[in-house]
Amino acid sequence: MDTKKLVVGIDIGGTNTKFGMVDRIGNIYVEENISTPFYRVFDDYINAVKDVIVKLEKNVENAEIIGIGIGAPNGNHNTGAIALAANLPWTGILPIVAKLQKFFPSTCIVLDNDANAAAIGEMIYGGAAKMRDFLFVTLGTGVGSGFVANGEMIYGHDGLAGELGHVIVEKNGRECGCGRCGCLETYASAPGIKRTVSELLSKSNEDSVFRHKSLDEFEAKNITEAAQNGDKIAIAAFRITGEILGLALANAVAITVPEAIFLFGGLAKSGNFIFEPTIAAFERNILKFWKDKIKILPSELQNKDVSILGSASLAWNSINKGSL
Repeated sequence: MDTKKLVVGIDIGGTNTKFGMVDRIGNIYVEENISTPFYRVFDDYINAVKDVIVKLEKNVENAEIIGIGIGAPNGNHNTGAIALAANLPWTGILPIVAKLQKFFPSTCIVLDNDANAAAIGEMIYGGAAKMRDFLFVTLGTGVGSGFVANGEMIYGHDGLAGELGHVIVEKNGRECGCGRCGCLETYASAPGIKRTVSELLSKSNEDSVFRHKSLDEFEAKNITEAAQNGDKIAIAAFRITGEILGLALANAVAITVPEAIFLFGGLAKSGNFIFEPTIAAFERNILKFWKDKIKILPSELQNKDVSILGSASLAWNSINKGSL
């Protein structure tokens, strides 16, 4: 019987670490989870990760693990280390690739941050499969992004390039977790659109389902539901969010000129409520020789297990380029 050559995708989150064995076309054979904060000592966590990888390989008949891809907050592709991740239980610089390589010395092991992993997942398994230049933007708790140019992820000299969420879209605007004010993330994320709803309510007497609710009493998905029901405050919040996002994307295009921009995450699931104002603002602000040439599309990974596929795609991408 032929050996199944597979990679392990590992998604490290503040609550759980997810594992999956994935083939070249995106089939997930087996999955596993462990609690991330259960391991207070980083070396204990590494040993647990190693044990899961060994277990997964045994659970798939005739499997051979040829790569390991790791997506993590503040994961640095260039150094193979997680640096100063606020939501993980360990401090400092965490050289996860070097530590795992000791257990799997002949295996291709690749680390990257969550958004870059998802971008490569779009290139391997999604709508960017035939593209060499595209931008991938995640609209969730924050705004993440991955820039691919000429078929390669842009990392910059320190491995941290591509932070679209932290371009300033409003001088002296909303305070951001990064310490600056007016970042795109404070407007085009789930918390950002909730805050926009709150500000609209304070300036208007318009009736709304959110009129007597605090920010803690509703989620971004409730804004989509309200917009679908004709709530004018919710619809206005999407319009404002789309205008800000579209302007930021138009500016980003001037740097890399992608073939397409893929939107992923909770806000992207709102469909035309976010896409229509974003595309309108994008076309209104883009340089004229790029008008109607660059597509803004929903990610094709939206309803898949992107955390596993994105992480696995890091390994497959390196293997496909001859790193193994």
